[in-house]
Amino acid sequence: MASQLVYRLLTYTLFFASFALWGCTSEMREQLKPVPIAFGEINELAIIADRDMWESPIGDTIQFYYSSPFLILPQPEPILDLRFFSPEDLEADLLRKQLRAYLFVGDLSDPNSAATKMMTSLVTDQAIQQIRQNPKNNVIIGKDKWAQGQMVICQFGRNREELMNNLKENFPAVLKKVREHDNAKIDATVYLGKRNYKLEQEVKDKIGVQIRIPSDFFQAVSDGEVIWLRKETTETSSNLMFRKLPYRNQDQLTRDGIIAIRDSIGRKYISTRLPGTYMLTNGYDLPVYVSQVQVNNQFAVNARGIWEIENDYMGGAFVSYLILNPKTNELIFIDGFLHAPGVDKRNLIQYLDHIINTTKIS
Repeated sequence: MASQLVYRLLTYTLFFASFALWGCTSEMREQLKPVPIAFGEINELAIIADRDMWESPIGDTIQFYYSSPFLILPQPEPILDLRFFSPEDLEADLLRKQLRAYLFVGDLSDPNSAATKMMTSLVTDQAIQQIRQNPKNNVIIGKDKWAQGQMVICQFGRNREELMNNLKENFPAVLKKVREHDNAKIDATVYLGKRNYKLEQEVKDKIGVQIRIPSDFFQAVSDGEVIWLRKETTETSSNLMFRKLPYRNQDQLTRDGIIAIRDSIGRKYISTRLPGTYMLTNGYDLPVYVSQVQVNNQFAVNARGIWEIENDYMGGAFVSYLILNPKTNELIFIDGFLHAPGVDKRNLIQYLDHIINTTKIS
């Protein structure tokens, strides 16, 4: 249920308070004081709240939404890894103020709350006044409070009931902000070894799209129909498949249509050493989530699910995009799939997703 809420609500809009309402910005720091660089992994969020609030239904609500399952992996992994600190915990260790992303949660009706006091010290009096007057302006986002590359989100409520509702309603937009904040770190990680310009040119010449390929991918197949790129480590196999095909009708841009394209490639190109094996999308006893998206302003259909090897024991997560090129009346199919037994897969599938989303129609 929680995972479905993520995708169903992501299109909602949240009215964030102006950045001008943030009380302490990097420009206000002492000029000679060294400023640390924020540290931490992607998909990490530190929750700052009073301990009694964290142990109440409000804490349960935060965990229900922000720790709901990531779509979709062979074994459940949360959307975000949460770390809880009370205000006292935060003040007790300097390093806890140097993390990359925070969500402060406070009830403005409780003047004795340490979390509320800390939150009101972070923003201007004008911001607090606007929140009290207009319940829609209940989130304030600031940057670089204690370290460079840091995002601090303050979620207010004028009472606990309102705070609970705000957390539910604002979750999709807040999650989007966390994702946007993580994007630069994901990009730096994916392209740590620079780019493979030779493979980029191969994809451009044969598929007709520009895409940024990391240097640690190599070409496994390029036969005029499909290009298959791979990245292999001792524990994981990350793969990108490309195919160009004519656009015939809207049936191709459906759940069944994108699965049919994916399975036709899997049957022909991907197998194990056992005879009669091939890749197949598991869309029968596991869900395949399909949505309409934009890839660099181009209409696309996105599918996420689990692949398996027919007649063998092997499987993993995949993310597929079917992009419509209206200039050529063609479809560009790009699939990222992962084989990583015994390894957490959420970040790895996000890396593949990030690469695919650099695609631009030539």
